[in-house]
Amino acid sequence: MNHRDNANGAEPCALLITGTVGAGKTSVADLIGDLLFGAGVPHAVMDLDRLCQAWPAPNDDPFNFRLLLRNLRGLAANCLDAGARRLVLAGVAENAVERDNYQAAIGVPLQVCRLTADLPVVHARLRRRHEADNDPESLPWHLERAGQLHQILDQAAIADFTIDTTELQPPAVAASVLKAAGWT
Repeated sequence: MNHRDNANGAEPCALLITGTVGAGKTSVADLIGDLLFGAGVPHAVMDLDRLCQAWPAPNDDPFNFRLLLRNLRGLAANCLDAGARRLVLAGVAENAVERDNYQAAIGVPLQVCRLTADLPVVHARLRRRHEADNDPESLPWHLERAGQLHQILDQAAIADFTIDTTELQPPAVAASVLKAAGWT
């Protein structure tokens, strides 16, 4: 399927914003969507966690990654067919195989941006988020997962570029991501 935009010649492409829990993936993806809207760029923003939110998960797929990919394949195709030229994905890719699976599911070129932040900053963000969501029960798991996932992503080294969010506000991060991706 060719999703070429005949009106302006733009080839569609995608950007996966990855990072540990609390790095700011979803917030930054939403802000990138706002910036693309302001620039008149047809796009879609997808929170990948929402595409696999089902219970129970299979024992051999505890994060429902296979379900995520099935849903992403259909959603990306629909968004591209509707005219989106930029797909902004917020989610986790723990290794090169997962990155390749995302690429195959969306069917357009994919760049990966990793958001990082110092672990104490991530922990503070998680505490605020769980307090605001009135979800104290899952906070310990997220605090532990933040450090684990940070190490996993360090070892995987699959990002095309990295943005440190430790001292940046989300709007500045979104602008930096767009610039680094070459989308501005």
